[in-house]
Amino acid sequence: MTRTATPGRWQAAIIDLDGTLVDTLGDFDAALGAMLAELGLPGVTREFIARTVGQGSEHLIRSTLAQVAGAAVDEDLHDRAWQAYQRHYRRVNGHHSSVYPGAAEGLQRLRARGLHMACLTNKPTAFAQALLQAKGLEVFFERVHGGDTFERKKPDPLPVLRTCAELAVEPGRTLVVGDSINDARAARAAGCAVVLVDYGYNHGLPVESLGADALLPRLDHLDLDALAVRWRGARRTP
Repeated sequence: MTRTATPGRWQAAIIDLDGTLVDTLGDFDAALGAMLAELGLPGVTREFIARTVGQGSEHLIRSTLAQVAGAAVDEDLHDRAWQAYQRHYRRVNGHHSSVYPGAAEGLQRLRARGLHMACLTNKPTAFAQALLQAKGLEVFFERVHGGDTFERKKPDPLPVLRTCAELAVEPGRTLVVGDSINDARAARAAGCAVVLVDYGYNHGLPVESLGADALLPRLDHLDLDALAVRWRGARRTP
């Protein structure tokens, strides 16, 4: 990919997927509903799903089983649920989801400013790659990493730091864009700027309470120059 020199201080953007670029609640609802029906278990509400997604498939499945089966959850049930969920999610991935308004435009603006770009999600990598391709967003990213890429997931800073190293950029000149406390904690611990959207799946908690360096109603509202001023003013430069 041909790119110009990055103006200003920013070198890269590391961007979350679910709840940030794509509203995938419908996909989760369809896959979990099919999984639970196959196991003969009651369904869960979309509100429960919105509170639970964001920490990887393992957490989502265990939390869902605990919600509907409680103490009846054992490893055999978990294993059957895992296999069913993977099969159903692969079938519905991208079919019940939509790109958020301003997301593609925001990615285009970041690329036009010459930033290196990576997608970093707790979703399994294969599902993330397929979803980005289905929505026409894969062209923006040099790297796509899921929750199974590294030894640890967000909110641990390791995935952010490893991605910065792959892109050959400084964490202090990188912004992490997400929708939840997992993104904020990972970015802050890695020494990156925190940019959050206000429409995602922050486990039912107000995203305004997370102290982001920028809080956006749409990704294409991000002002890189204003963010750089705030970042310098907060004395977070490396």
